[in-house]
Amino acid sequence: MARRALKLASWTSMALAASGFYLYSNKYLDLNDFGAVRVGRAVATTAVISYDYLTSLRSVPYGSEEYLQLRSKVHLRSARRLCELCCANRGTFIKVGQHLGALDYLLPEEYTRTLKVLHSQAPQSSMQEVRQVIREDLGKEIHDLFMSFDDTPLGAASLAQVHKAVLHDGRTVAVKVQHPKVQAQSSKDILLMEVLVLAVKQLFPEFEFMWLVDEAKKNLPLELDFLNEGRNAEKVAQMLKHFDFLKVPQIYWELSTKRVLLMEFVDGGQVNDRDYMERNKIDVNEISRHLGKMYSEMIFVNGFVHCDPHPGNVLVRKCPGTGKAEIVLLDHGLYQVLTEEFRLDYCHLWQSLIWTDMKSVKKYSQRLGAGDLYPLFTCMLTARSWDSVNRGIGQTPVTATERKTDSKQVNKQDSEIRNNAANYLPQISHLLNLVPRQMLLIFKTNDLLRGIEVALGTRASASSFLNMSRCCIKALAAHKKKNTRSFFRRTQISFSEAFNLWQINLHELVLRVKGLRLASWVLALLCWLLPAPH
Repeated sequence: MARRALKLASWTSMALAASGFYLYSNKYLDLNDFGAVRVGRAVATTAVISYDYLTSLRSVPYGSEEYLQLRSKVHLRSARRLCELCCANRGTFIKVGQHLGALDYLLPEEYTRTLKVLHSQAPQSSMQEVRQVIREDLGKEIHDLFMSFDDTPLGAASLAQVHKAVLHDGRTVAVKVQHPKVQAQSSKDILLMEVLVLAVKQLFPEFEFMWLVDEAKKNLPLELDFLNEGRNAEKVAQMLKHFDFLKVPQIYWELSTKRVLLMEFVDGGQVNDRDYMERNKIDVNEISRHLGKMYSEMIFVNGFVHCDPHPGNVLVRKCPGTGKAEIVLLDHGLYQVLTEEFRLDYCHLWQSLIWTDMKSVKKYSQRLGAGDLYPLFTCMLTARSWDSVNRGIGQTPVTATERKTDSKQVNKQDSEIRNNAANYLPQISHLLNLVPRQMLLIFKTNDLLRGIEVALGTRASASSFLNMSRCCIKALAAHKKKNTRSFFRRTQISFSEAFNLWQINLHELVLRVKGLRLASWVLALLCWLLPAPH
């Protein structure tokens, strides 16, 4: 009996030693890949954050100056802990953290500012791992497929990284390679997040973040399928082909799989890099207008929306052939397909907001699920105060002088909106649970686009709202034509559409004239009356 026990102990010791040596020497494995470590870290972080909120704010009078200052400190500590958790657990955690960091006008600034670093702190796979994925998916070694392949990635994201390479026929390509462990970990990570969110809800019933888990559950499998991303890229390129300022890199299907995507290499500066645009003589305001037109068309007319326009995914450049400014749209993994009912209600809502029809604003906000929280809903949507919404968001022109001098006013309004996001966090989280899931990615997209405007020093003008209105008119007219067989009725709809578009053009002209300074008129008049002597 003792001999058997000794033999069993010997074999067990050898197995443990061999396992330990294997784990130590195997470069594909680290502690972060083990479920127990990832779960333990996530549970511990959630517990510490919850305890901090429960104890730190308990003895301070709610709403007092001391309470607000202390709450801001707790927000910041918690955001840093959450960021550290995302960096440690990587993959899905970084993806969700990036999503939260993009919600500038919906979450407290301490969270969004802290979590934004996740866009630049995504993990990199080693070249061994990259070779492994390419070998498994394409059946060949890198040197068999490419004349050259840069070991250093152009960029690394939460789910993949991109390398520059040259094919044997001389074409320069971008190779997107998925991190090898993300696929296996993603479903477990989402389940873990769901359990933690439910646990937090028991402690803080007023905070409802199940919408975040639902979105990750629905979107992550799509983002992990690079063939789906390639199809999205081709669809949006075809859909917006009438925009000569838009460039979508071509997909090379013969060397693409679910984990490897090969596309045309296109260089450029990030869309929020104002210095790059000035060096390359690219008009910042023109880029901002083009971006607005492009997204208005996606949302209101087509209902097929690129939902990850952070600066790394939107480049600008001078087109090599024409010399004109061009927007390059990258990363087509995350798109929101809007139902027709949602898209039309959203069109009506923006039309009502632009033309200050408050009765319709309430009607269509409620149709979109906002209920009695429709004032908060419209403020979140427009990033304007309720007072501004009531006065009309599209009625005031922005002059050239204002664009240069009103930065303090813009910063003040921006600060006010962010403070409201912190003060109304329970109501915002409740509202995000009420609205259709399609609206969540629209909110994220809106906030990312506003962030680009702020970085460029441009802001939403009356003209940009009128461009949105044009798209709404076209979308609503197309819907009416589709639902009638009468030639007379279709003609009537076409005339009505043309008349409404003419009204918008006239209104825009009036606003531009009003926006001119009196001094400019006087100077022009003097030049005409008193021509320069020859």
